[in-house]
Amino acid sequence: MFTTFRLLLILVFLALSLHAAEKVTLTASDGVKVYGDFYPAASKSNPYILLFHQAGSNRAEYVPIAPRLVALGFNCIAIDQRSGGSMWGQNNETVKGIGHNSKYLETLKDMEAALAWARSSSNNGKVLVWGSSYSASLVFLLAAKHPDEIAAVLAFSPGEYFDNKHAVRDAASKVSVPIFVTSAKDQEEIDEAKSILATSPAQKKIQFIPQTAGVHGSSTLRVDRNPTGETENWKAVEAFLSAFK
Repeated sequence: MFTTFRLLLILVFLALSLHAAEKVTLTASDGVKVYGDFYPAASKSNPYILLFHQAGSNRAEYVPIAPRLVALGFNCIAIDQRSGGSMWGQNNETVKGIGHNSKYLETLKDMEAALAWARSSSNNGKVLVWGSSYSASLVFLLAAKHPDEIAAVLAFSPGEYFDNKHAVRDAASKVSVPIFVTSAKDQEEIDEAKSILATSPAQKKIQFIPQTAGVHGSSTLRVDRNPTGETENWKAVEAFLSAFK
């Protein structure tokens, strides 16, 4: 077990060395500076994946994830939303810049800034949105608001995390692009994701329920957080993404 774990970590670090991130700064509609990392693929005409983190977190959540997506052929940008913290040993620069932690719904402006950036940067590449925990809920609101700009939604542990306990299901009812949802191996999370997915009219809707192990949010794909289950989870994600290469 330890040897396998160490080998996986080595492979992650090798991937990072091959796919170094470029620092980017975006400007949200209200003037807030949003800081991010861009992981370029071979061509700007390749699809883009916008990576949004969970509560208390920052763009470093995707340090071991984004390079693997780049290896699959996707341009990736991971941002620091204005609601986050210092997980992964890194500060959230956007929160630091405005001097306080904002409410979840306010981060939708940051996500829209990332969408606008990807649309202006790409050479007709498709844009997929990917959320973790509270941002897994917000990607449904983002897709409902920008139906012609988003090609697919990936949501890791979505839930009704906002004051309006129907906001995410209402938004999902307006999302018709392909959707992938997953969650921790936890019945409450599984049921919540199922209820959100059920409202969508999308023809392609996948709810992946981990059989081996799953943890909350995008961390389910990190070997340091989900050493026994990340392989199973990655297989499901890669199968979904194969349609967008």
